[in-house]
Parts: sequence; structure tokens; C-alpha cells
Amino acid sequence: MKSGRPVVLEEEEREKVISLRANEFDPGMPPPFRLAEIRAAIPKHCWVKNPWRSMSYVGRDVAVVFGLVAAAAYINCWIVWPLYWAAQGTMFWALFVLGHDCGHGSFSDCHRLNSVVGHLLHSSILVPYHGWRISHRTHHQNHGNVDKDESWHPLSESVYRSLDTTTRNLRFTFPFPMLAFPFYLWRRSPGKSGSHFNPESDLFGQNDRIDVITSTACWMAMAALLAGLTLIMGPLQLLKLYAIPYLIFVMWLDLVTYLHHHGHDEKLPWYRGKEWSYLRGGLTTLDRDYGWINNIHHDIGTHVIHHLFPQIPHYNLLEATEAAKPVLGKYYREPEKSAPLPFHLLGTLFKSLRRDHYVRDSGDVLYYEKDSEL
Repeated sequence: MKSGRPVVLEEEEREKVISLRANEFDPGMPPPFRLAEIRAAIPKHCWVKNPWRSMSYVGRDVAVVFGLVAAAAYINCWIVWPLYWAAQGTMFWALFVLGHDCGHGSFSDCHRLNSVVGHLLHSSILVPYHGWRISHRTHHQNHGNVDKDESWHPLSESVYRSLDTTTRNLRFTFPFPMLAFPFYLWRRSPGKSGSHFNPESDLFGQNDRIDVITSTACWMAMAALLAGLTLIMGPLQLLKLYAIPYLIFVMWLDLVTYLHHHGHDEKLPWYRGKEWSYLRGGLTTLDRDYGWINNIHHDIGTHVIHHLFPQIPHYNLLEATEAAKPVLGKYYREPEKSAPLPFHLLGTLFKSLRRDHYVRDSGDVLYYEKDSEL
């Protein structure tokens, strides 16, 4: 009996291990459902775009922006200015999200309305509307594809190793990655070339030429307006009223877009070649909870369903997500609940910057690897 007992225990342990492995979830495996099944689970009214409701959000945000400017200029106290910068930078980010919805066509069914509102919103915060819209469309069409994705995609090991030491360190040292957006607009990401302002860039096709020229002209008009305001108001006042909030907006944009594709405790796959599909790529995106900011930035944290179905208006994303969860199962990862302000996401960001550096040059299902020398 004594000699037989360890054998029994070994058998029990072996069965437990086999059972655990059988129940282990592999996020890199093809899902047991199709895109059409997720679509069918979402109520039909979630797809309906209400231009009046969309415009009401524009009116709300623009009123807040001008109200903050008036209040800050009137009080003009250094105790108040940091609060203004944080609030106004967040509102610039909210304007960007509404322009982003115009670019997706989820703002309304009217192309002209989307274009006019998108240009007004994005030009006001120095974003070339069509140039960015087209590259963002490429991002959605190729999300999760190492070779073809356009936004915050991983660097291959060979591209990573080709970067000079300074560039490599800056890319993964806070706060520099959170200031990347203006440089991305002008020069794209490492390993890629082109500009969002140049109609000849390989970002665009021949049919995009007029759109890109139009948006670049609008951007230049806004830059000229800011230059004129600098002469009238003085550079210090424009720095306080516009430039610093602009930098806060850029940090919001880079933080949110980065964390929608990075930083999960369980490393998520990236794909190339035949392993990639639109569905598998979309399922590697992440929802995030931003506390009080959720409503301010129009629920952009409900990102999984947005990536799969960008035509759904932002005000229906929460309901659509809840309806899709039973189909998604373990492929949906519940976001960590936030306090009123999402400071917890800074820890997530720092952890990702320390470990998510590159993916291998070969292979079709890939995971981020860490450069231990960085």
C-alpha cells in the first residue's frame, strides 16, 4: 500500500494537468464563431445613425471648449492654468473622437456632413482630416497584421535592431511615446515612409489626391490662424490657451490608441500571412475603462466592437458590446474598472513599455518580446 500510494498521486496530478491544459484558453487560436454571428447578435437599432444626436455632441463639446477659454482668460491665474490645460486638452481629444467618427461614417449617413464636420473638428486641433482618415481606414482594415497595420503596430526584430540607440530608447521611455502623434503625421512609423500631408505618399491612392490636398489646405489655414493670433495675443497667451492643451490632447490620443492594442496581462497575438484574418486581428484589440472620462471622450474605450464594426455610432457601442459578449466568450477581455480618473492605466502603460519591444522576423502567429538590454 505504501509503495502504491505515490503512483496514485502521480496519476491524479497528471489528470489534473491534462484537464487544465484542455481548458486552457489560447487567444492565438482561430475563434469558433464568425463575424456574421457577432453582427447578428447586435440589435438592429445599434446601427442607426442619428445626425441630430451626433451634432448635439459637437455642440456640447464646442461650447465647453469656448467656455473654458473664456473662463481661463478671465481668471488668468497661475493656480487655475494647470486645471485649464488638463480640461482643455481632454476636450481637444473629445473633438478628435467626434471627427474620428466622421471619418468612419458613424457620425451620419451623409458624406458631405461627415466631411464638413470632420474638417472643422480635426483642422481646429491640427489634424489633416482626410489624410488621417485614410491611414486610419488602413489600420482598421489590417488591425493585428504585423506587416500591414498602420497604427502602433509592432516593429519586426530586424527593424528594431536597425534603429539607433537614441531612437530605440525614446520609443520606449515615457513620456516620449505619448508625444508621437505629430511626428507620425509627418513621417509615419519606423520602417515606413510617407506623410499624411503629401498626396504623393504611398499612404494614398490616386483617387485620394484631391481629398488629401483639401485637408492639407485646411490644416495650413488653421496654422495661419494660430500664427495671426500669436501676433495679436502674444506668444505666451497662445501657449497657455492653445499649445499646452494641444500637447495634452496628443498625450491622450497616444495613450488611448496605444493601450487599445497593448498592455494586457496575458500577451495577445499579432499575425502575418495566412494566419491573419479581419476577425482574428480585431479580437486582439482591448476595451478600457476611463472612469469619468468615458462620457467625455464618447466611449472610445469600447474598442473591440468599434474595431470590428466601425459603422456603429459611439453612443450605441456599450449596448452593442453587451449584446456581443455571449458570442465572443473568452475572446472578449473585461476591462479593469477605473476610479473616477484612470490613473491605473499609467501602470499598464509603463509595464507594456518595459516588455513589448518587437516581434520576430519569421512566423505567422507572433507575440511581443522584450529587449533585456534596453
